[in-house]
Amino acid sequence: MQFLIADTFTDSLTKLNNHEQKAVKTTVFDLQVNPANPGMQFHRIDAAKDKNFWSVRVTSDIRLIVHKTSSSFLVCYVDHHDKAYDWAERRKLETIPKRVLHRWSSFERRWKRLLCPKLW
Repeated sequence: MQFLIADTFTDSLTKLNNHEQKAVKTTVFDLQVNPANPGMQFHRIDAAKDKNFWSVRVTSDIRLIVHKTSSSFLVCYVDHHDKAYDWAERRKLETIPKRVLHRWSSFERRWKRLLCPKLW
């Protein structure tokens, strides 16, 4: 399984305080080592336009948003509970095959590129 980190995640991570950042980094590391860890609390985001969005509990208030498919695991965003869910509910991941790019389609008409490994 391919493990990816989006630039939207790194941007959102810098907005948290140091204690929250440490907890998030630990959770992301644990996910990378074993995404099927039974201790991870995944919750599908039912209201999201993209049904592959999941929330992962970091602390009682911090949520990590991931995009999970059978072949990839993309760490997308992190924030406090309501803000994280709001972010995921307004986005959908689109792939542009010819350019091997991924981008967010936001329902507010904003676009954001993802960090993506070179596939050719």
